[in-house]
Amino acid sequence: MMGPPTTFCGNNKCKKIRRPLPPRETWKKKIEFLLAVVGFAVDLGNVWRFPYICYQNGGGAFLIPYVVMLVFGGLPLFYMELALGQFHRCGCLTVWKKICPALKGVGYAICLIDMYMGMYYNTVISWALYYLFSSMRSELPWTSCDNPWNTLNCTPVTNLSALTNVSTSPAKEFFERSVLEQHRADGLDRIGPIKWSLALCLLAVFLLVYFSLWKGVRSTGMAVWVTSLAPYVVLFMLLFQGISLPGAGEGIRYYLTPQWHKLVNTKVWIDAASQVFFSLGPGFGTLLALSSYNKFNNNCYWDAILTSSINFLTSFLAGFVIFTMLGYMAHVQNKSISEVGTEGPGLVFIVYPEAIAMMTGSVMWALIFFLLLITLGLDSTFGGLEAIITGLCDEYPNVLKRHRELFVAGLVAVIYILSLPTTTYGGVYLITLLNVFGPGIAILFVVFVEAAAVCWVYGVDRFANDIEMMIGHRPGMYWRLCWCYISPAFLLIIFVFSILGYKDMMAGGSYVYPDWSINLGWLMTASSISCIPAYFIYKVCKTPGSFMQRIRLAMKPEDPEPDDRGIVAIASTVHGVGGSGGGGGGTHV
Repeated sequence: MMGPPTTFCGNNKCKKIRRPLPPRETWKKKIEFLLAVVGFAVDLGNVWRFPYICYQNGGGAFLIPYVVMLVFGGLPLFYMELALGQFHRCGCLTVWKKICPALKGVGYAICLIDMYMGMYYNTVISWALYYLFSSMRSELPWTSCDNPWNTLNCTPVTNLSALTNVSTSPAKEFFERSVLEQHRADGLDRIGPIKWSLALCLLAVFLLVYFSLWKGVRSTGMAVWVTSLAPYVVLFMLLFQGISLPGAGEGIRYYLTPQWHKLVNTKVWIDAASQVFFSLGPGFGTLLALSSYNKFNNNCYWDAILTSSINFLTSFLAGFVIFTMLGYMAHVQNKSISEVGTEGPGLVFIVYPEAIAMMTGSVMWALIFFLLLITLGLDSTFGGLEAIITGLCDEYPNVLKRHRELFVAGLVAVIYILSLPTTTYGGVYLITLLNVFGPGIAILFVVFVEAAAVCWVYGVDRFANDIEMMIGHRPGMYWRLCWCYISPAFLLIIFVFSILGYKDMMAGGSYVYPDWSINLGWLMTASSISCIPAYFIYKVCKTPGSFMQRIRLAMKPEDPEPDDRGIVAIASTVHGVGGSGGGGGGTHV
């Protein structure tokens, strides 16, 4: 493949030369690609969110709306992104030249969303790293109330006679007053200085990320053998330990007992759709980037089925791990499971450590558990940053692709600096704000535009032709109906309900976010979404001709050129721009 033209001048003459780019890397082994995709999809949300919303929304009955939303909403979008990346062999920016150039703003929106995610997600991993270091002692620091950070209200959870309405557990005080020290901040109005111990943990996380990504799929392929497989070893170890504890059976019953009457509640179906979407992760550019390094004839259809199934089964398995522990805690404290359970960071940084502290060999189990959280988080952050790296390197190959190591170092350094405010005493409030308004709402609209562009502008029949050229058979009516109608509707519904329910997503504790912070959050959401119309207007204004001619030309895919294998994709471009009727056979020349 040839790079963009570069101007060279000498002897009073200037000429443009297109230098050949280095051939595109491919995964050394197919299993490395699968591990990378599974590692990206299986993240902290599988552990701290799925089990909670499962029992909250009907227990075993929740699996029905979850599977329905997976089959008709999440899986088709997951398959679509894997196929797009593999066929066009480029990232989230350059791919739009081959689909609809006027919508290249979708790619810039994805890069910005991934930046926002990188600014807080790695901090959560740094909390787990802090816990890992804190566990390397003879007694876990959240076992007793005899530490400098403890208050007079601290009461060990096993001391049932001393528990009152104002009692707090040692694990809760360790997280809030030792790890975060959020009592030293006044919310977002005065977040306080950087806590340097957390900043150093965050630096260690970014160094791990850099050395896993700097060489491209070669270094990532080696890293995912550890970061993708280790969580399953740890999950099964925790499961076997959990089912041996008293009260574990009651926890499993609470997790799985169907509450059929909840299926008539609309919120249950919306929660299922949201969990499916954010668990599989289409739209973050990661699936495009990872699949772009596949061989052309790789069977991405079975990849999509296999990896999405593993993701679902992992969430289900994590539920057993969590609820055996919750059952044990409820048994020890003589409470109901609903009184000890919670979701989000509180589950994995307060409730679960609390249960571990009451177990025999608590130090060993704490080390194992926080290693699980670190490996789960690292895989997902690999994916988010790889989406930015691949997208920009493919778009600016002469500048960035030839100097990938320096570019990755610069990108990681910038995101680290931007992440430092989340390591302040009030950083936990900033993390919630970034989570909701960074990727939380905007990504839904971005993926809706992406799905609509592929199926309604590029053409679903043309897209089906592309897949047939790769894997030898054409997607059936089910896939095409999902891509054209069901999946876009799935995304639009979640997007609308997310906007209406943003206050629920920010709920947690007694803190009330100031109005200025909510306004800032909506500006963050608008900053990524606005990339789409802004680039569309720029492209139309830049294109010559009348208004309608400009729009048609701006949306017309660019002429293909041979990739590094000398292949030109004919079927994708000979039909011009149009709706789903762009059918017709195609061949590779």
